[in-house]
Amino acid sequence: EVTISGAKNAAVGILPATILAADVCVIENLPDISDVAVSLKILSTLGASIKMLNRNTYEIDTTHLNSTNVPDDLSRQMRASYYFLGALLSRFGKAQVAMPGGCNLGPRPIDQHLKVFSALGAEDSVDYGMITVRAKELNGAHIFFDKVSVGATMNGMLSAVMAKGQTILENCAKEPHVVDLANFLNMCGADIRGAGTDVIKVRGVEKMHGCTYSIIPDQIEAGTFMFAAAATRGDVTVLNVIPKHLDATISKLIDIGCEVEEFDDAVRVVAKGRLKSTQVKTLPYPGYPTDMQPQIGV
Repeated sequence: EVTISGAKNAAVGILPATILAADVCVIENLPDISDVAVSLKILSTLGASIKMLNRNTYEIDTTHLNSTNVPDDLSRQMRASYYFLGALLSRFGKAQVAMPGGCNLGPRPIDQHLKVFSALGAEDSVDYGMITVRAKELNGAHIFFDKVSVGATMNGMLSAVMAKGQTILENCAKEPHVVDLANFLNMCGADIRGAGTDVIKVRGVEKMHGCTYSIIPDQIEAGTFMFAAAATRGDVTVLNVIPKHLDATISKLIDIGCEVEEFDDAVRVVAKGRLKSTQVKTLPYPGYPTDMQPQIGV
């Protein structure tokens, strides 16, 4: 049996989103990983007060933030630092973050993020690797993404929650962590509908507040242990998962000859005989995740 931790891709969006609450948030089921540590460090540098309640639960008070500049050395340590742009812009009308770092998977264009900010009324400039955005006020807009982008979809929600009027985002990413961020923002008082479909509508609100929120389980970590069961001809029960998020992975495990049993919040994978080969094509959610490609390769 193995217990799965919280989803990295949800955590790195929800931690910057606590800025919008301007209040106390308790975030549970945070994975114990460097991206989370860096996000917490950035929040604390911006003036948030942070208490660790246990290894996976933190209390974050963003009432008295005193800076809108994310330090260069911290933002370069992870790709998702760009979510601080949307959150800070939304609350303070300005933000400065270094170009995203993280794993070196080629260029990380943020043109779709900047497209959202400018549609809402912000100006942006990029010099010496620093991205600066500022706006006198943000107004709702109708935005069509040129390509499906998880980051831009999440930044779209972050920057639109307190804009005046309604924002409609089209051609959105449908990943579970997009839905998780929307759920968190709604619990803080936002009005977001349609997350998980390709059209998200955000009605701006005047003010947000804190809440207690538990992050969804990580589908990539879960899938990794499930394929480990296949590779070792083992019998592994993966606990603390949402089986629905694992549909594409489960269907490939069945294709290659594993037995998969689903429970409410657990999945058991048993590999008995010799496994067969299969074809796999990665696609945005709900397709087969690109982050699960190495595991099926093995």
